[in-house]
Order: sequence, then C-alpha cells, then structure tokens
Amino acid sequence: MSEYQLMTADQKDLCAMVHDFCAKKVDPYAAEWDEQSICPIDTVKELMDLGFWGLDVPEQYGGTELDVSTIMYIRMAMAYHDAGFANTFSAQTFGWKPVLLSGSEEQKEKYGRLLSEEGRKFWSMCITEPQSGSDAGNCKTKAVRDGDDYIITGSKCFVTNGGVSDLYTVTACTDPAKGSKGISLFIIDRNMPGVSVGKHENKMGIRTSDTTDLALDEVRVPADNMIGPEGSGFKTIMKMLSRTRPTGVAPAVGVAQRAMDLALDYSRTRLSFGAPIGKLEGIQFKLADMEMKLQACRSQLAYSAALVDQGIYDTLVGSCTKCFVSEAVLDICLQAQQIFGGYGYSKEYPLEKLVRDARIYSIYEGSSEIQRYIIGKTLVGKL
Repeated sequence: MSEYQLMTADQKDLCAMVHDFCAKKVDPYAAEWDEQSICPIDTVKELMDLGFWGLDVPEQYGGTELDVSTIMYIRMAMAYHDAGFANTFSAQTFGWKPVLLSGSEEQKEKYGRLLSEEGRKFWSMCITEPQSGSDAGNCKTKAVRDGDDYIITGSKCFVTNGGVSDLYTVTACTDPAKGSKGISLFIIDRNMPGVSVGKHENKMGIRTSDTTDLALDEVRVPADNMIGPEGSGFKTIMKMLSRTRPTGVAPAVGVAQRAMDLALDYSRTRLSFGAPIGKLEGIQFKLADMEMKLQACRSQLAYSAALVDQGIYDTLVGSCTKCFVSEAVLDICLQAQQIFGGYGYSKEYPLEKLVRDARIYSIYEGSSEIQRYIIGKTLVGKL
C-alpha cells in the first residue's frame, strides 16, 4: 500500500487503529458475513466505542466533530477490509446531515447527542422510492397536516441501515402541486405507530450492509419534527449531497487499494513459464494503469474534501469526484481480477468479492448518469 504523504500524525493514528481493529475483528469473518448477508452491527458498534460515535456531529452537540478529510481517510481504511462494514459505519449519522444544514437549534441539541457515545443511535436517510430511483423530486410519500402533527403515508426503498437504525429522515410531499418545491423533510422515530421495516435486500455486493424497505402507514409525526420550512426538503437534500461526495465515495478507494495490493502480491508470487508474472511487461503495464487511476482517485477525493473543509461547496467538483472515482475503482478491481485469471473468478479468492462490492459506487447516491447530467448542465448553463 503506497503511503498518503499529506496525512497528519493524528490521521495516521486513527487509520492505524481502524486497520488493527478490522484485521482482528472483521477480516476473519468477512467472507462468512458476505455469504450469509449478515450485517455485523455489534462489531460495528464495538469499533465505534473506540471513539468513533457521531464523527461529523459538532462537539457543542455532543459529537466528535472530525473534519471531512479525516473522515474520508477513516472510511477508506475501513473499506479496505470490508465495504459493507464501512457502509454501516458511515451511515450512522446520514439522517443527521439535513438537521445540521437546516434544522432548528432545538433539533441539533436534542438529536446530536443521540448520535454521540452517550446516545449510540443510528439514523438513516430515506429518499429513494420504488417508482423514482435517482429522481429524488418524484416523491409519492405524502404528509398531510392534522393540527400540530403531520400524517405521513408512503414507502421508501434501498434504505441503508434501515433494519438497524433508530431514527429516519424521510422526504415527503406536503404540496403535490409544487413538485420538488413541495417536498419536506421529517424526523421519524422507529417506534412511532405505523412504521415498519420491510425486506432486507439480497444484494450482489456490500452484503454486510443492511439495506431495507421502510413502510409508513399513517404515521403521526409532530410538526416540530419537520426539518426546515415546509417545502424546503428537496433543496436541503441537494445541499447535503454536494457536501457528502468526498466521504460518500471514499470507501471505494479502500476497496480499490485492497485489489491493487492483492494483484501486486499475486504478480510477484504467481509463476508462469518458469517466472513470476510480474516480470511480464503486459502485467507491469496493467499494474501501472491501475496505480495511475488509484492516485488520481486519491487526489480528486483530497481536493474535494479540502474544499468542503474550507466551506466551499462546489456541486460540479462533487459530481466529478463521485462519477470519476466510482468508475475508476471498478476498473481497478476488474483489472486486478484479470491478473488473477481464473482464480479471480473463484469465491475461494477475494477478488470476486471486491468486484461485487465496487460495482455499487457508480449506482447509489446518484448514479454516474445523474452525475454526468449535473456536470453537463452546470457547464452549459442556461440556454
């Protein structure tokens, strides 16, 4: 593994702690968890107990308040061992992010502490619906005002940590006539009557990440649980996504780094025609192409994270980062699999799992097609 030259001593220590924990508590069981599609939530919480609860929650609300660059490195380190494990860990505070952007001070005080080591809660984000996919503005979940409450009915799919979360941030339509400007955000407690967790998705990859449906059957939610003004939900979600691109796709680089390391080791030890295949120019060129893409991914992520840490939220940079990194990572894993040959296709070796895990990054949290649409529209501007 090539070294990140610009990491601080504290960042290196945190990543070393993650690697050490995962080598002992994740690596020996990852294949079994993957095969049986088990989300090892107790192991995730054990790691979080080392000081990783509420990483992006400000200290004034009880959190750890690490910067985006540090969180990015931590997620890379974790995904090096298992992408699904990293996904479960990373999504602990996903539903909190809109509160930090648009919530009231009372909401920040109350819910921020629930995500800290004191509260130890998990909080999912619920945007996607069966009919809409990446079209977040096509929201059929309805919220109807009833006195001091809203009655929410609808369903969400592909909810990360849906089966293990205690809280959900849900998009719901409060004014259908206004389209995306009629979408609002609500905080929903799992124990509210009418909330039910649906099936666990039998996924191709990141199988240790819990992914479910969420059904809402006339759930009565206090109006105080609305995040921001009525109708501001879609705008808040878009702001949130532009800020989370570096950390959201960071685990993909951990997956690619693992594939790169495995391919390099294999090229040194696999003998063909009486010599290690690493001596062959064709293999060396393939490894060179993989490393170039890996370095480019690191650089793009570091730049994107640095912008967010400086309070610069560039949608164009975020979409470029998400699209490029997710696609480059998959190609790195496929090339590593090619170097392994037939063994790369066997479940007895780790490459086929890495390929399955890497595939998700160009699909979820805004597919590559959506990112290209955003990039192109931003470049061309209004015509």
